[in-house]
Amino acid sequence: MSLLNLDYNLFQLINHLAVVYPFLNPIMRFLAQEGEYVFYVGIIFYWFTRKEQNRWMVIHSLVSACVALGISGLIGDFFYRDRPFVSHHVNQLIPHAMNASFPSDHATGAFVIATSIFLFRKQEGRAWLVLAAGVAFSRIWVGVHYPLDVLAGTLLGCGTAIAMYKWIPKWKMVANLLQQGLLVYEKMERRILPTKSPQ
Repeated sequence: MSLLNLDYNLFQLINHLAVVYPFLNPIMRFLAQEGEYVFYVGIIFYWFTRKEQNRWMVIHSLVSACVALGISGLIGDFFYRDRPFVSHHVNQLIPHAMNASFPSDHATGAFVIATSIFLFRKQEGRAWLVLAAGVAFSRIWVGVHYPLDVLAGTLLGCGTAIAMYKWIPKWKMVANLLQQGLLVYEKMERRILPTKSPQ
């Protein structure tokens, strides 16, 4: 059995769960469509805690996400794969454009942010990784991605976050630019949102 056939068989197995366990479909729809916004809210929350470690974590997350999603776009152009609902009869629970399926941008984005958080905040990061896994799995459940799509997105997201975590401190010019950018932002922030002095 070829890898693609195995991939399709696994897709059918997971996608059919929408028929077997229909009471879970609203949760899967939410994760597949709105799950990514939970990550955005989380990143904004961490940023506005105004803690230096959290802000570096957010910067790392955003840089890593830009790199990972850029790579994902290139892969999609060079190794184009149709969505499952284009080539097969599926249980499609959400609307979706008929664009490239491989790799999954949702899985890439969720895992690059979750892994970035994990690298800085291990305990909370585990919960974010579980949420990322839920987002990735839901994309198969609702019929818009194959398992290989989300697996590739998962590996790309995790791998990019880990690589950036190791490499950014070694790239002195990039690290200095990010440091200077953060200092400029915080200087402006102090003018707009002055810290209350203790009474």
